[in-house]
Amino acid sequence: MAAQKGFFTDTTLCIGCKACEVACKQWNQLPDDGFLFTAMSYDNTVQLGASTWRHVAFIERPVALSTQDAGAFSWLFSSDVCKHCARAGCLESCPTGSIIRTEYGSVYVQPDVCNGCGYCVVNCPFGVIDRREDDGRAWKCTLCYDRLREDMTPACAKHCPTASIQFGDLDELRRNAKERVEELHGKGLKEAYLYGADAESQPGTGGLNAFFLLLDKPEVYNLPPDPVVPTEKGKAAWRSMAMAVAGVAVAAVGSMLFGRGTQA
Repeated sequence: MAAQKGFFTDTTLCIGCKACEVACKQWNQLPDDGFLFTAMSYDNTVQLGASTWRHVAFIERPVALSTQDAGAFSWLFSSDVCKHCARAGCLESCPTGSIIRTEYGSVYVQPDVCNGCGYCVVNCPFGVIDRREDDGRAWKCTLCYDRLREDMTPACAKHCPTASIQFGDLDELRRNAKERVEELHGKGLKEAYLYGADAESQPGTGGLNAFFLLLDKPEVYNLPPDPVVPTEKGKAAWRSMAMAVAGVAVAAVGSMLFGRGTQA
């Protein structure tokens, strides 16, 4: 089996140029999202979807270092993408086998098998996967599976001018990411941390094959603080129901025995 591949996105290096968005759309021949004014800073794509597999968010934060800074703000930039979760809710809920785990560890939707049921959409804890309006099928980032098979780097990472998006073997990316956090801490950015780098830090998904270095809470980047694959919650629900049924059964048996004792 091939080495497990993934992305490490260092948001401290992102300059918001959107080169990754353009490269992704161009390589995968994705339609544009409309040239609309969204009133969300310089963000014209808003979120990930069936036709947007990379999304660069412009996150504005108020700056209040003094009374003279009233109305000033700072930017955080982040290039979001499918997380290719170690435990993928979309894959576990797909009834047709359309969604598979590739030899690179990525999560891939086979468009010729997808029946458009939408179960994957509601079972993704990150709201990544979506269906196209024209054919109803689900689409998302493929980790440029076609490029990987030709030993090529995914288009987004290839065209990122600042190395904010880093692609490679997951073990090596995790080592590099930890060193980067230590480097930033040494420079005074104590708030820097890794999001989803392994199963220990994110047990609800088993860790992410596309993880991030962040400078603020996950919610600021429109990421869930504690994502959990819905099927995991389903197991807990079944256990709770089983315990409840057992409790009712015990109560019923007790009631029958107590009733007989009273009659005697």
